[in-house]
Amino acid sequence: MSVSSFLRMRLGGRCCAAQLFHKRALSGADAVNALRPFYFAVHPDFFGQHPREREVNENSLKRLNGYLENIQKPGVRTLKPTKLSFYVRDAKGKIEGDRGQSHSGFRLVTFTLQSKDVLNTVVEVLTSCSLSVEHMQGLLKTNTESQSSPKQSGIPFYRPIKWDKTYYSFTGFRDPEQELEQAKKMELTLSLWLRNNEPEATKKQNESVPRRAELKRLKRELIEKLGLVDIRWQRKWGIAHRCCQLQSLSRLSLQSPEALLNLRGHTVIFTDQSGMNASGHVMLGTMDVHHQWTKLFQTLPSYCSLFQQTVWLKERISFLLGGIQVIHMERLGPVLPLEEHYRTLNTFHKTLLPYRLALHPRSLQGLTMSLENLHEMGHFIIPAMCDPAQLQNFLQSHAQEARRRIQRKDQLEAEEENVMSSCVQDLSLRSLSKEPSVSSSQMIPCCRRLMEERSPQMQGLHLRVSHFYSVMQDGDLCIPWDWKG
Repeated sequence: MSVSSFLRMRLGGRCCAAQLFHKRALSGADAVNALRPFYFAVHPDFFGQHPREREVNENSLKRLNGYLENIQKPGVRTLKPTKLSFYVRDAKGKIEGDRGQSHSGFRLVTFTLQSKDVLNTVVEVLTSCSLSVEHMQGLLKTNTESQSSPKQSGIPFYRPIKWDKTYYSFTGFRDPEQELEQAKKMELTLSLWLRNNEPEATKKQNESVPRRAELKRLKRELIEKLGLVDIRWQRKWGIAHRCCQLQSLSRLSLQSPEALLNLRGHTVIFTDQSGMNASGHVMLGTMDVHHQWTKLFQTLPSYCSLFQQTVWLKERISFLLGGIQVIHMERLGPVLPLEEHYRTLNTFHKTLLPYRLALHPRSLQGLTMSLENLHEMGHFIIPAMCDPAQLQNFLQSHAQEARRRIQRKDQLEAEEENVMSSCVQDLSLRSLSKEPSVSSSQMIPCCRRLMEERSPQMQGLHLRVSHFYSVMQDGDLCIPWDWKG
C-alpha cells in the first residue's frame, strides 16, 4: 500500500470521526441553552397548582434527559423511539381556543423522538412544542453548511455508504432504514411490552422479595416502638433505599431514645427536607444527619403549637365563608411546610376580616376549599390574595356545581376501589397501585381493559399505573393508563 493511499484512509477516517463528533457535540451547555425556551414552558415548578400536569412533565423531562445522554454515549448506534408528553405553558398568559389548550393556560403536546444526534433532537423538541428556533439559526446554518459542503480545505469529503436493498437481502444484514420505518409505523402495545420486559421484571421482583419483607418488618417494628400512626415516603425511592432510611431511624432510637419521645402519635414522612408539613406530619429529610433529626424532635412541641394555630385559622375562615372547610391536598401536591401554610392562611384571614360577607353560616357546609378555579374533584381553589366581594359571588354561583362534582368524585372513588380489587383477583397480581396524578376516571377504564386483555404475563407481578412504560428498580411494572392493546 502506498503512503498516499494510507494517508487518504487516515484522513477519511478522521473526517468521518469529525462528522460524527459534530453531530454529537451539541450537548451540555449548548443543549441546555438551546432548550431554555422549552424548559421555561414546561418546568414543573411552574405547575404548582396543577399536580397532575407537574408530575407528567417531571417524568417526561427525566426521559428526555436520558434520551439526550444516550445520544452522547460513544458507540451507540440504535435508539428506541421515545414517546414524550408535556404540558406546555402559554408564555403570553392567554387562554387560546386551540385544540389541546386547557382552561388553565397550558396545552398537552405529545411527540416521539427518533433522531440520533443532539442538534436534531433539540430542534424536534422545540418545533413539536411550537417554540421558536430562531436563537439556533447559527447552529443550524453551520450544520447545513457542513453537510452540503463538497470539500473541506484539503480534507477528502466523507460520504457514508448507502447500500442497495439487494445487499441486505443477499447478506442477511439488517437494513437500518427499514428498521427505522418499522419503528415509526409500529406503536408500542401492552402485550409486546410485557413480552419484552416481563422476564426482567420477574427476576427483579424475585430478587427483591427479601428486601420487601425486611421493609415491612422494619416499618412495623418502628411504628410499634415509637408509637407512630404511620410511616410514609414522599418520593418513589427503591425498597433498598427505604430500608436504609428506616435502619437509620432505628439506630437513632437506640442511641438517643429520649429524643424520639415527642414522635409518639405522629406520622413520619421521609422527604427532601426536615420539619412539619401542612397536614401536621413530621418530615425527615433523607440528606440530613442524626443531629438534625434530633434537633427537629426537640422542637416538635413548637411545631405542634403552630399546627394548632393553623387549625384555629381554618375554623375562623370557615365561619366567615358559610361553613366551607379549608383543606390541603397533600396527596396531589408537593410538600408544603407548615410555616408556609400558616402564612398563607393568615394572609387570607386578614383579607376577609374587614369585610362582612353576606353568606349564611351554613350555606356552604359540606364543601371544601384550598388556598383560582373549581377543581375537578369538587373543592374550590382560592388564591390567598383575592377580592372578597368577587369571592362571595364565585362561591355562591358555583356551590351547586361543586356539590355535583363531589358526589361524582365519591362515586368514582368507590367504583375505582371495586374495579382495582377485581383486577388484582382476576389477573392474580401481587399488587396494583397508581400514581397520584392518575385520576379515577382514567384508572377505572384502564383496569377494565386489563381484565379484558387477561395477559398471563401479568400474573404474580407488582403493577403500577402511570403515564409511561418503565421497569422499576425493584421489578414493579409501570404501564400508562391509556395503554394500547
